[in-house]
Amino acid sequence: MWVVIAAILVAGAVAWGPIMSDVEQATYRVVESHGAIEIREYAPMIVAQTEVSGEREEAIRQGFRRIADYIFGNNAPQHSVAMTAPVIQQPAEKIAMTAPVLQQGAGQEGLWKVRFVMPASYQMETLPRPNNHAVTLQEIPQQRFAVIRFSGLANDETLSEQTEILRGFMAEKQLQPLSPPLYAFFNPPWTLPPLRRNEVMIEIANH
Repeated sequence: MWVVIAAILVAGAVAWGPIMSDVEQATYRVVESHGAIEIREYAPMIVAQTEVSGEREEAIRQGFRRIADYIFGNNAPQHSVAMTAPVIQQPAEKIAMTAPVLQQGAGQEGLWKVRFVMPASYQMETLPRPNNHAVTLQEIPQQRFAVIRFSGLANDETLSEQTEILRGFMAEKQLQPLSPPLYAFFNPPWTLPPLRRNEVMIEIANH
C-alpha cells in the first residue's frame, strides 16, 4: 500500500511541477546557443523587488513571501497580479559597469535583491502600488546576458559550480561581465529535482 501511495505522490509531483510553472516568463531572444549556455537579449521589463539581508536561501524565502504578499493583493487598490517566472535573486551591491566580476559579491551573509518580473501587459502607471514600503517597482532596460541552465537542487555548491562553468565560457569567448551572478528559479518547491529549471545569469556587454 505504501508503495502505491508513494507512486501516486511521485506522479502528482511530476504532473504538477511543470503545470504550476507554466506561467508567463520574461521575454528574451536567444542570440547564440552553446549547449546548456545561451547568450540572450532580454526585452525591457518591470520588476517588483525587495532587499533582504542574511544567508542566501533564507533571503530568497523571505523575499519570495514579501513579494508574493504584494501580488496576491497587499497593494492599492487590492488587485492581484499574475505570477510569472522566474524568481530572480542577486547580490545587492554596486559594481562598476566596466569592472570584471571575479567572484560572487554578497557571499553567504550579504544583502540580496529578490525580484518577480511583472506581466508584460502592465506599464509602470497601471501596476498596483505596493502597500509594503520594502517592495518597490523598478523599470529594467533591455539587457544582454550569458546564461547557463541546469536541473536539480540549486544549493550554494551547485550554484557556485555552475557560475564557474559560465565564467569559464565567458573568458573563452572574451565576453565582458557587467554584473555579479543572478540566480533564476522557475519551479515551485515541490517539483522533483530532475524536472526543475534553474539558471545562473551574468549581464554582458553588447558588442
